[in-house]
Amino acid sequence: MIIMCPHCEKEHKISEDKIPTYSKKAKCNNCGNSFYLSGGTKANSARRISVCLTKGGVGKTTTAVNLAAGLANQGHKVLLVDTDTQGQVCFMLGVNPPAGLTELITEELGPDEALYEARERLWVLSGGRPLAGLKRLIDRQDFGGELMLSNTLKQIQNDYDFIIFDTSPGWDSLTVNVLFYVNEVLLPVSLEAMTIQGLVEFHNHLAAIQKYRNELSIKYIVPTFMDMRVKQKTTNFLKNLYTHYHKFVCPPVRYNNAVSQTPKYGMTIFEYDPNSKGAEDYNKLVKRVLQ
Repeated sequence: MIIMCPHCEKEHKISEDKIPTYSKKAKCNNCGNSFYLSGGTKANSARRISVCLTKGGVGKTTTAVNLAAGLANQGHKVLLVDTDTQGQVCFMLGVNPPAGLTELITEELGPDEALYEARERLWVLSGGRPLAGLKRLIDRQDFGGELMLSNTLKQIQNDYDFIIFDTSPGWDSLTVNVLFYVNEVLLPVSLEAMTIQGLVEFHNHLAAIQKYRNELSIKYIVPTFMDMRVKQKTTNFLKNLYTHYHKFVCPPVRYNNAVSQTPKYGMTIFEYDPNSKGAEDYNKLVKRVLQ
């Protein structure tokens, strides 16, 4: 189970059998404050995963959408948050919500109005052009701008099993907000030299935030666009990933026409062609995350 300190919001993972039945209070080893267990327990708190890399064209949105859809297909309640001004998440799902993340953070609308149920057990907070104004608002904050997203989503995070974020290709204030909120980072990495360089650069950016959030870590690296028609180059890049990030590397997502066709029809890969290689590969990713 997960116990969260209500004072500093530090989450502590602990086996239930290690908590004596007579215990009523716990002491946080992070801030030193004591609290009643009934008030600190968050057994149903969502897992928070960011899909990001400071480079475009690596399959971030495709991975975020299909991971979220795959988790929902497995019976989990999922919130998919788009923090990119391009707003591709809703385009890929074939939906057009009237509001989204901007309206929720600025408190123009409440959760019931801003959240959109795109599929069964899959809700969306849309991004798009309104996020440009939100980023300016964050940039103007003298203090705590990096926590605006965290402060907003606290009110709804316990309603979901997973919260998945699609992020922009660049390093901007919204990406920083996401990394101050999530605990797990998933990096889609296309198997080419420029993307490998982008992975190194992102790692350096991430280290700056980890100074303030030691619970934030890379959990998954997903090789994308694996094309065995250029076997030697693909194999070399994959070997490099395994050499430097072995325990984080997930089964690759192979280049597949079905995956590239799904946005045109507003479908996930599981809806468009559930028997395709793309569906098989993204199902493997879902299983890896659930492990």
